[in-house]
Formats: sequence, structure tokens, C-alpha cells
Amino acid sequence: MKLSEYPKSGRFENFGGQYVPEILYPVLKDLEEAYECYRKDSNFLEELRGFNRDYGGRPSPLYYARRLTKKAGGGKIYLKREDLIHGGAHKFNNVMGQALLARKMGKERLICETGAGQHGVATSLAGAVLGLETEVYMGAVDAKRQRPNLFRMELLGAQVHEVSSGSETLKDAINEALRDWSGNVASTHYLIGSVVGPHPYPMIVRDFQRVIGDELKRQLMEKERRLPDHIVACVGGGSNAMGTFYPFVDHEEVSLTGVEAGGSEDGNAASLTDGTEGVLHGARSLLLQDEGGQIKETASIAAGLDYPGVGPEHALYKETGRVRYTAATDEQALEGFRVLSETEGIIPALEPAHAIYAGMEIASEMKPEELLVITLSGRGDKDLETVREAVR
Repeated sequence: MKLSEYPKSGRFENFGGQYVPEILYPVLKDLEEAYECYRKDSNFLEELRGFNRDYGGRPSPLYYARRLTKKAGGGKIYLKREDLIHGGAHKFNNVMGQALLARKMGKERLICETGAGQHGVATSLAGAVLGLETEVYMGAVDAKRQRPNLFRMELLGAQVHEVSSGSETLKDAINEALRDWSGNVASTHYLIGSVVGPHPYPMIVRDFQRVIGDELKRQLMEKERRLPDHIVACVGGGSNAMGTFYPFVDHEEVSLTGVEAGGSEDGNAASLTDGTEGVLHGARSLLLQDEGGQIKETASIAAGLDYPGVGPEHALYKETGRVRYTAATDEQALEGFRVLSETEGIIPALEPAHAIYAGMEIASEMKPEELLVITLSGRGDKDLETVREAVR
């Protein structure tokens, strides 16, 4: 079975599934049936393409980073510019698709979780443009370090709930969003922001995000008349990486590298690098947990990567060896942030700054005629204060 043919019966071999309260099984079944219907509906797809094009700004550019290439001193580096999409990140792709699907299903209210705030901003944008009530759950720690995005959500008409339980980060925001959803399934769609959660969410998010990789493939064929030799993307829950990788998983000649948050001596958020099998937020995947199965506290300078799990399809890619997963530390991410800003005049979010650092290292070992693409999943205006504090 080809990797592109998963999930099979809602599972990615040992990973995935539906580990949820009984009340959520019917709504997940309804969601899957609606998605299977509308993913083939020409009117739905044309409406989504219209929003992606005229509201979101797709296609995003594929940019040849000349000075970054020279700095790395090896292969030719391209950047897939998801930072230029409306809202400042790749999150828009999945959010617009799910929000349209929710409206088709007769839902009047959107809820979501957010870490770095980009998913919350994107959901707030979609709620505003479609006239849907929107509420966002955000850990108190993330709300403090991502204050500009919290203000954006409120400007867009969303109600933001700061979550003060647990580590006060993304994991805890998801817990609260799931509690809300369980009590309001009739009127509410839970718009999950990454390739995590119970089936069919990992599949739905992947399919809406694959526009990244599909565009990349067409654009590089136009520019270079061939596929890339290597693709690099950061991995938290894993949606930008999955959207980039998925159209290439059956092209064995293309190497794929996912870069997790290696954090610092205070901890990390590298589930694929250091994790073990377990169940979190409705699915089986690789998690950061102790010997007793308790979820560990995570740490990363990038709020969007600060999550103790990862999408089940990534766990499958790790198990099969199709994707190589590595980690970049906070210090290395800051170096990637600085170098891209200084060489290309592009300020990245701290999440893809991890991929920038790792991508430069990989490119340095490549031949000049070889091609490497890094997915620049978001812009860095949200992180300026965090970086300023870190480099003082």
C-alpha cells in the first residue's frame, strides 16, 4: 500500500483512530460523511478555490533565495512563501476549507485552539468573512508571548479564552476546546488546526494543506523543469510539513526532512525524535510522556511547536523511514531567524526558523546543481518581542 493511500479505516497502521467520548462519535461520523461528499462537489471546490485565490492570496510564491544559498554554500535553496498568505501563515489553507465545510453542515459557531496564535487569527478571519460566531482557546503562557495575535483575534470579532490549567500552552488549549465541543456538538464545529486529533481530522487537514506541496511541484517544474532533491519543513502538530510532504511521499527520489523543536536545557517538544507511542487528544501517535504514561511538560521558544504530540501520519512516516525527523534548538532557531532576516530581508516566524537552520545545514552538504526547498510557514512579526527578549 502506498503511503499516499492512507488512512485506511481511519488509521495510519498503528497510529490514528478515534479515542474520544461516546458523545463525539456521531459528530465525527457526520463530519466524515460531509467531507466525503463535499470534497468531490464542484461548487464547493470552486468556492474554496475562489477564497484561496481572491481572499487568501494563493498561489504563494516559490522564491529562489540567492543570498541564503550563497551563505549556506551548497545546494540551491528555494523558499515556499506561506508567510505571504492572508493572516501571515499556512493556517489559512485548512481553516478556509473547514469553515466552508462547517457552514455547509449548518454549524453556526466555530471554536479552535491556538498556540502561536496564527491558527486563531486564521479562524477569526474565516469566521468574520463567513459570518460565523468564533471562539478561540489559547494557553495563558502563549497569550502572553503572542499578545499581538490575541489582539488581532479580538479585532476580528472572536472571543478569546485564556487557559490557565496545566502548562498553560497548546495542549491545555486543546483540552478546553474539546470540553466545549462535547457540550455543544449540535451548533459547533471544532476547527482543529493541525494534522492531529481523531479521524477524520488528520486526513481533512492534510487534504486542505496539500495545496502547498501541489503548488510547489508545479512551480518548481516551471522554474527548474524537475522535482526538488530535498524538502524541509518544521513540525509541531505537523500541518505545514504534511501539506508540503504529502504530494511527494510516493516520489522516493525526493528526500524529506521534518524539523522539530529541540528546545533548550529546560526541555523540548520533539515528539518524533524523543517520543513513544500513546494516545493524546483522540488519536494514537508518538508523544512525550513518562514511564507511567503521563504527558511531559514541553518547552520551545516557538509557541506553535510547543506541543507534546504530533500527527499520526507523521508517526507513520517516521516508522517507515520515508521522512527523516531531526530537531533544532532554540538557539539554532534564533540563528535561522537572524540569518534569513539579514540575507534575504525576510523575517520568519520562529517555527519555520527551525527549518531554515536545518535547511542551511543540509544545503551545505549538497552539490550546487541540487535543489532544496524550505517551507516558510509563517512570518515573524508575531515573534519580534520574543526574539528581542531572547537576544538581550
